[in-house]
Amino acid sequence: MKRSRVNTLIHEYELFRMNTNENIQSMQKRFTHIVNHLTSLGKIFPNEDLINKVLRCLSREWQPKVTAISESKDLSSMSLATFFGKLLEHEMELQRLNQNEETDKRKRSIALKASSSMQEEEEEEESDDEEDFSLFVKKFHKFVKNRRMERSHNFNNGKRSQEVSSTLKCYKCNQPGHIKANCPLNESWPKKNEKKSYKERRSKKAYIT
Repeated sequence: MKRSRVNTLIHEYELFRMNTNENIQSMQKRFTHIVNHLTSLGKIFPNEDLINKVLRCLSREWQPKVTAISESKDLSSMSLATFFGKLLEHEMELQRLNQNEETDKRKRSIALKASSSMQEEEEEEESDDEEDFSLFVKKFHKFVKNRRMERSHNFNNGKRSQEVSSTLKCYKCNQPGHIKANCPLNESWPKKNEKKSYKERRSKKAYIT
């Protein structure tokens, strides 16, 4: 039974891998549990072998740290507890970097939303300005149209009055441009002028005397 138990633990040791989204502390507990049971059954591994085993079990995101530890010269003298301590420090640094990245993403998202909101407000203001300008242009065109119609109406009225005056025809001399009462050939016209001239002469004579 002891040999069977040892074989089972060795098999678990060989298949040991870091689970998805597993943290270092959880992995350390599982690995230490297997190693302690093997040690109690007489199967002891050197610290360097244990450290290399854990390095091979780490996920891809740990590869830079794996390379740095593998290239160090103190693996043979490093304890398993010290090794896991370095992994915990690196994990905390990764969490800090991830938190900073998330904070930066939120800030960029907020800035993008604010920029989009300001752009929408500017577009609305531009749209309102365009509508106001369009309304002003319509009113101006209407005003110009009314003025043209008014001028055209006045011109036509003046033209018609000229046409009416030009179509007047005297029944006395049969000439256009005046009526019979104002006709130069009318008998009363020269007498009025003569009377007027006689009165003017008398008034001048009386003034002289």
